[in-house]
Amino acid sequence: MTILVTGATASVGRLLVDELVSAGVQPRALTSNPKRAALPDGVEVARGYLGRPETLPAALEGVDTVYLAPLPAYVDDFVRCARDAGVRRVVVLSGEPAEYEAQGDPPTWHYYRIERAIEAAGFEWTFLRPGQFMNNTLDWAASIKAEGVVQMPYAGAVQTPIDLGDIAAVARVVLLSEERYGGRKITMSGPEGLTAPEQVEQIGAAIGRELKFEELTPQQYLDNLAPITGLETAHWLLDGFRMMAEYPMRPEPAVAEITGRPAATYREWAVANAEAFR
Repeated sequence: MTILVTGATASVGRLLVDELVSAGVQPRALTSNPKRAALPDGVEVARGYLGRPETLPAALEGVDTVYLAPLPAYVDDFVRCARDAGVRRVVVLSGEPAEYEAQGDPPTWHYYRIERAIEAAGFEWTFLRPGQFMNNTLDWAASIKAEGVVQMPYAGAVQTPIDLGDIAAVARVVLLSEERYGGRKITMSGPEGLTAPEQVEQIGAAIGRELKFEELTPQQYLDNLAPITGLETAHWLLDGFRMMAEYPMRPEPAVAEITGRPAATYREWAVANAEAFR
């Protein structure tokens, strides 16, 4: 069984390659930059990118199973190429918002679009739905270094951030244990609910420096973010924080249940990534 890992230079995909190799499996890795990916010896490299569909037929030749990184704008091209190549099974890195996106009008945004396209194409499938990544808080590094301050809206919003390594570990188990996980939508998270001020406090403890959290009004947050992400995305992110303030997120047990080990805590992540904030 040949497994193609798409997005093998990206954060989760690159970790997944290592997970598979450690399990004695040599995947084929799709990457547009093999040198940057620094793949382990013995891993077959397929030079290409999901966003360049003309590279996919060669990469998919002889492939049974695909780990699909999320790139919704090109999912229809992937489906066409994968069906032509005879791919049987697709494990999708989706996201926890997919369930809520199903209520949209029209319900075509991002994760929901990817899931529906894979489902409709007739592949055997599993959808991995992590929530917020711990790595997202690396966006705070510049303000922490410069001013020792983090500014965010909805200080009471409770998230359950997950470590990228845990997502890759779950993906490895799912890819190698298909009979147990076919047709499942696996929501996963870190092991604890945390507010942004609590995360800031843990970063401060990791770097040995007292940090300050300042709560922004919703409008201040939009004014700061919209020029960077666009107004629609900024509103979507703001709505997410509002929802997590009204309905605090609860930890999901999937990482421990599937991998057999506890999920990494945010405190552990902060210690491991302390240099990024110093």
